[in-house]
Amino acid sequence: MQKNLLAAAVAIVLASVVPAAFANDVDQPAADAATAKPDTAKNLEGVSVIGQGETRQVQRVTPADTTVLPAGTSIQKVLNRMPGVNVQSNDAFGANEESQTISLRGFNGQRLGYTLDGVPLGDNAYGNYNGLNISRALISENAVGAELAEGIGSLGIASTSNLGGAIQYFSADPEAKFGGRFGQTFGSDQNRRTYLRLDTGDYHGFSMYLSGIRATADMWAPPSSPTTTKQFNAKAVYQFDGGRITAFADTSRTSQADYAYLSKSGMGRGLGWDWNLYAPDWKRALAAAYCSPAYTIKGAKDARCGFSGGVDNIDDAYYQSRALRRDDLYYLAGDFNPSESVTLHGQVYHHENAGQGHWWSPGQKSNPGTAQELPISIRSTNYKINRTGAIASLGWDIGGHHLEGGVWYEQNHHNVERNFYYIPYTISTSPINDDTYLSNPNRRLFSQAYVITTRQAYVQDSFKLFDDKLSVDVGVKSPHTTMTAKQATGNFEAPVANGTLKADKNLLPQIGLGYKIDANQELFLSYAKNIAAFQGGGASGPLLVTQSSFNATQGNLKPEQSRTIEGGYRYVEREFEASAALYDVKFDNRLLSLNPCPSIQQGTTPACTTRFYNVGSVSSKGAEFTFIWKPFEHFQWYNSASFNRSTYDNDYVQNGITVPTKGKVTVDTPKRMFASEISWVYGPWNVSLRGKYTGTRYYTYTNDQGFGGYTSFDFGAGYDFGAAWFAQDIRLSLNVTNLTDKRYASNLTAFANTDPNGRQLAFHASAPRQSFLTLDVKF
Repeated sequence: MQKNLLAAAVAIVLASVVPAAFANDVDQPAADAATAKPDTAKNLEGVSVIGQGETRQVQRVTPADTTVLPAGTSIQKVLNRMPGVNVQSNDAFGANEESQTISLRGFNGQRLGYTLDGVPLGDNAYGNYNGLNISRALISENAVGAELAEGIGSLGIASTSNLGGAIQYFSADPEAKFGGRFGQTFGSDQNRRTYLRLDTGDYHGFSMYLSGIRATADMWAPPSSPTTTKQFNAKAVYQFDGGRITAFADTSRTSQADYAYLSKSGMGRGLGWDWNLYAPDWKRALAAAYCSPAYTIKGAKDARCGFSGGVDNIDDAYYQSRALRRDDLYYLAGDFNPSESVTLHGQVYHHENAGQGHWWSPGQKSNPGTAQELPISIRSTNYKINRTGAIASLGWDIGGHHLEGGVWYEQNHHNVERNFYYIPYTISTSPINDDTYLSNPNRRLFSQAYVITTRQAYVQDSFKLFDDKLSVDVGVKSPHTTMTAKQATGNFEAPVANGTLKADKNLLPQIGLGYKIDANQELFLSYAKNIAAFQGGGASGPLLVTQSSFNATQGNLKPEQSRTIEGGYRYVEREFEASAALYDVKFDNRLLSLNPCPSIQQGTTPACTTRFYNVGSVSSKGAEFTFIWKPFEHFQWYNSASFNRSTYDNDYVQNGITVPTKGKVTVDTPKRMFASEISWVYGPWNVSLRGKYTGTRYYTYTNDQGFGGYTSFDFGAGYDFGAAWFAQDIRLSLNVTNLTDKRYASNLTAFANTDPNGRQLAFHASAPRQSFLTLDVKF
């Protein structure tokens, strides 16, 4: 009776709330107890999706949760159905990094932590400085799942940015039998993706696979510029009595065509959701660039200046833009059991990255003062990463206690520079291809080298009381990060600072309690404090400023920090799983780049320089609900709902004017989100339909501009032909993203104090409806 009443109550609530949310489909302005080790990743499919047994709010995804999305979709996008999670991207696969964002309980993606098989992936910043996106670290077909801690990551996670939670991704182990897999996807806008994998099978404990992909796609909006991805994964495992050794390698080469940012003003002028870049119309790009301030003399526009088609400023569009990334990631890990009560984990890793972000910048002259002068040059931000690290942990079961301790060390050599490259006048009617790394710049703005050293240790004790009904996890961690930056010597137009920043804390506590009411029900309560390291230059951190600005900052900046309290209830049965969680979060020492002085005083004193300031705190409160109904073997209905209120606690002063942000909702933080997914598997058939409602989001700190709620749907269906000819299994899948062709503002990333006229280039447009057909063959 009890479980039936609970199931009926939760179903009634979700059935009434979710359809109501989906009906509000208007896009308009708005006034883990212990760390999961890599060798346990293969068991994720057998654990509770809602984190049964955890003393924290933890949820998981498995390969079965990906069928509604096209093959090759980033596993980060799969997280979007979870309560409290808002994942955005303007491409169907969630892989375009300039437009890819994730937010959670009022924290943006750069304040979360990320690992792959325990290896730190950095803070997910688009401007690389300490890691790489999961799409470049792991081929999606090789993923076995992910674990999301929605507020409190485990103490042992290797991250210096997990203020608001952590995501642990896991790669699949090699298959026990010799074989292979081939996948071919064809889709809208010339999407072509080929996946190939070969498994050696198990040979006296050793197994290995080699795999690779090649993917190409055109933009879904003119000028249909191509994006290409080439990636290789290899993983080897040797299992023996007393442990296992794992080796992993990843190489990734990506060239992404980036879409233009849009403004509400531009939409009002008729540019539309498919407005993008000028390419290949070089003459139109030139005409707009001649309207820049560099060609405006005493208020008079250049005779060659000309806007057309709803454009009224040089920022409405540019000729083209592109992100290039090269990554190599390796790790070697060992898991050992020297006795029945002791486990030992050791891991070393290395990551190298080189990247460039290109922007054809209007108003920046090429060949100035010559007969070959053009009003456009290519601005490139160049990134390099060379980081090496080691992780070690020891677990010991003694007298009813599970003791665990570990250390993490990383040294990261990071470089960031910004240059301009002139465009040859001879190509003024036929511009060059941007799909290449540029060298020998014509102008150099800055070049800064970083050494970022991270040391972190933790200890934790887990034990049970009251006939094993009460579980207790209690521990502390001690993070220490030192970041030193040096401006390169030479002739630079805008040299930046030399200096050092430290973020450390001797003891950061974490405690979790879990109470098992009966075999199906449990309560949990947890508390944690965290700090974040300062960001490096790739993400425009507090050292990427002038020397005078940093000198004024030195000694005044404190690391951002958070305090999280969360608690909840879980119920797990064969027919359904349900969870409810409440949380209260305080985010302190929020950093923002600004100048507090009136324009006439700026630069006159150290207090009047543009630099990073502590603008106060953010308070977040909310609730998250999950209900999974499995009435019979072939059917599942997944639902999640979240309610959040994250507000700024303080005003701040910029340009001599008080910005009234106190009590305002934090940017890009929906107050309400609802997701629902129906999955049906019967015989060789599988069908899935997912809907997600995302509530109002603001892109101004004063909440005078934003976008109302919207709903999007994704559909997937497949047929398994079974064994045929040489193949062990043949499957055919159809996936349709944005099923109803709903257009909306996807990611919001360019924030402003206020935007009364809607001129801020603040968002990317969502992708239209797209279809994909995939043939998957196992042999």
